[in-house]
Amino acid sequence: MTEQTTSHPLRVGVQFHPQHTTYASFASAVRRMEDLGVDTIWDWDHFFPLYGDPQGNHFEGWTLLTAMATLTQRAEIGCLVTCNTYRNPALLSDMAKTVDHISNGRLILGIGAGWFQRDYSEYGYEFGTGGQRLANLERSMEIIKHRWEVDVPKPVRNPIPILIGGGGEKKTLRIAARYANITHTFGDVETFTRKMQVLDSWCAEIGRNPREIERSTGTQKFSSGAQRDAYVKAGATHLILGMDEQWDFDAVKDLVRWRDTHRG
Repeated sequence: MTEQTTSHPLRVGVQFHPQHTTYASFASAVRRMEDLGVDTIWDWDHFFPLYGDPQGNHFEGWTLLTAMATLTQRAEIGCLVTCNTYRNPALLSDMAKTVDHISNGRLILGIGAGWFQRDYSEYGYEFGTGGQRLANLERSMEIIKHRWEVDVPKPVRNPIPILIGGGGEKKTLRIAARYANITHTFGDVETFTRKMQVLDSWCAEIGRNPREIERSTGTQKFSSGAQRDAYVKAGATHLILGMDEQWDFDAVKDLVRWRDTHRG
């Protein structure tokens, strides 16, 4: 199952890379992006730059999310994605619930198993193996969802949507089939199509309707409308444009126009 996998409305978002920038510049760009009409605004969850000067400016993702909640009024916000093992899962559930309240129910909990070894090494976290990190992610999902059920106050949007990032076919997509409201994967259209077929297979195995899961993927500022259309045909309904300090507002305008054309 690929084409028309979901019935979710077409959405577009922007992921700000919180590196090699200042808070003033970041905050101004967040406000501008909401004004331009994007549906979602994201940062990421790392402690050091992923490219460019490795010692350059970098800001912590969840602290920024709190600011993003107050800088915006309409767009949904989230980390693309939170590294599960940087925080105790019960603590993360409380952080997410708090930002959910600050944003009046606009938080998406984006989460993944983690991969950037420098973060682990310099901050003293155990890196372990990919399999161990994925097992931790699955355990955390149960804890987070339980805490949202028993802690007070309840989330404004209950439950808070969970986005699981990653495309591992044996474990990550199985976890996504069970727990995710949104999946986010990267790759060309052929790769994306295969990943969505695997996700659908995992849904069938556990008895979940695959149409419940929104399908998200990345897009580039130089991507054509035809290229984006191909992802939609393959089942994507949420395209997210990543960008750094050279905030390209024209590229976002093009993305929003493309979305509006599809919405009619």
